[in-house]
Amino acid sequence: MIQRINLSLPHLLLLVLLVSVTDRGLCIRLPDRVSTTVKYPSDTPLKTAVFALGSFWRSEAVFGCLDGVVRVTAGYAGGSKFNPEYRSLGDHAESVKVEYDPQLISFRKLLDVFWSSHDSRQVFGQGPDVGNQYRSIIFTNGTEESSLAAVSKEREQMKSRSNIVTTQILPLGAFYTAEPEHQKFELKRSSLLLQLMGNLAEEELERSTLAAKLNGYAADLCPPRMQRQIDAKINDIIKRGWPVLREM
Repeated sequence: MIQRINLSLPHLLLLVLLVSVTDRGLCIRLPDRVSTTVKYPSDTPLKTAVFALGSFWRSEAVFGCLDGVVRVTAGYAGGSKFNPEYRSLGDHAESVKVEYDPQLISFRKLLDVFWSSHDSRQVFGQGPDVGNQYRSIIFTNGTEESSLAAVSKEREQMKSRSNIVTTQILPLGAFYTAEPEHQKFELKRSSLLLQLMGNLAEEELERSTLAAKLNGYAADLCPPRMQRQIDAKINDIIKRGWPVLREM
């Protein structure tokens, strides 16, 4: 069944930079739910990187909008507690698991994004978030990643000797996926973007490459080129009146 609704004032305010609204009302058709999504080809050999750089709400958004990143998952790593939870982390850090296509983006590039996206010199927190769970960590899979991480840390330290880079480099142990309410957190704050995707089920949303990109877009953390590309897609959908955004 197709519902027909008029956009509310908050939605119009969100869209004012994307479309020119004429005197006639702007209306789009919203499906109850689209059950199928465009998935990344399953035979593509992906690699996985895990980082901790403060709140995983923001960290997930930072990496999700990069070309070559297929999925990003918020979770917990770096500690000894079995099955940690948000209210009971133990000694784990809020972390993000980044699944990526190494033919499109390298581990070096992910390291560059890691360093530029947080203050690696801040002790016991990030920004207003204070606590051991917000510490800075690069988790590595093997000797090559460990070497790349160490070189990048030294390079970061050389930018300023007045403060010590606190980032740890640790071998990756267990990664525990965070609760559903912490996945795609920024995207879920935008009902319009969720509707434009067709109101995906939670499990589809968590694994969707498009959702990962729109999560970064919702947080205004996409690279400028990607930001413009998403703007254009949304603009086109609004003009056509059919809101299902399937791919980017």
